[in-house]
Amino acid sequence: MSDKTPATVPTRYLTEGDDGRGWEYLVITCQPRESLAEARRQVIDHAEYGRWELRRSAIYTGGVRKYWLRRRRIRVKRTF
Repeated sequence: MSDKTPATVPTRYLTEGDDGRGWEYLVITCQPRESLAEARRQVIDHAEYGRWELRRSAIYTGGVRKYWLRRRRIRVKRTF
């Protein structure tokens, strides 16, 4: 039987500085059964189309890989 759970699990969270600007983070968790080529494709797709930049990557015991991507949070101010 095949496992129907997704191999890649993205998680988002926000940080904010004192000036109201901050970063939006996306954490991609890849399971060991997922190939390195698939994980790389996920990161490249997010970076290219979502304007994310790779901040950190880690390989944990057991083969789980995590990639932290970030992008600057843009706040639009009213002009009227």
